[in-house]
Amino acid sequence: MKYLVRTPKIISKLIFPGYVWDMEDAGNRLFLTFDDGPHPEATPYVLDLLKEYQARATFFCIGKNVRLYPEIYKRIILEGHKTGNHTMNHLNGWKTDDAIYLKNVVEASQYIDTNLFRPPYGRIGAFQAKQIKEALGLKIIMWTVLSGDFDRTISAAQCWQNIKSKTREGSIVVFHDSEKAMPRMRQALKDTLEYFSEKKMQFDSIS
Repeated sequence: MKYLVRTPKIISKLIFPGYVWDMEDAGNRLFLTFDDGPHPEATPYVLDLLKEYQARATFFCIGKNVRLYPEIYKRIILEGHKTGNHTMNHLNGWKTDDAIYLKNVVEASQYIDTNLFRPPYGRIGAFQAKQIKEALGLKIIMWTVLSGDFDRTISAAQCWQNIKSKTREGSIVVFHDSEKAMPRMRQALKDTLEYFSEKKMQFDSIS
């Protein structure tokens, strides 16, 4: 599986300048994000750990999962975190007709009250992005660092090293609160919270 752990500036600033790739002027803050939930086991684990470290995060939720687990979604909100739209059915924008993709985003918005959007797989067409920003009024949030927790070929320790080596002030870091990612996410998230807390970094949500 090939992917960039840290997004190069030439990609984030020159090729895709209309998306949010990091949080500038963030001071000593980091921005942890979680994709694909809510999940009945992974999301409560994440929320418990975030509470332990008094950390805030942003959850990019799939609409069908919010519909399945509304109480977990409510808990995310009640505990002070932000949410984002991640489509209704985790669609790949490069492989989906524009009208179908946009309809799917609108359907998810019936369950997810937010002005933030993250395209699944980071794959979205130019027309889709334009409509999401202008017609739907959503900010497109990408990432600075991919933890790699979705990658079954690496260990939790390797996942943590991805984060430790590439994360800086203002970084947007991607985890997944999903069954697939849990074997790596559980320990890597705990290591992240412990390590950066010791460095007096704050964990904030994207507003």
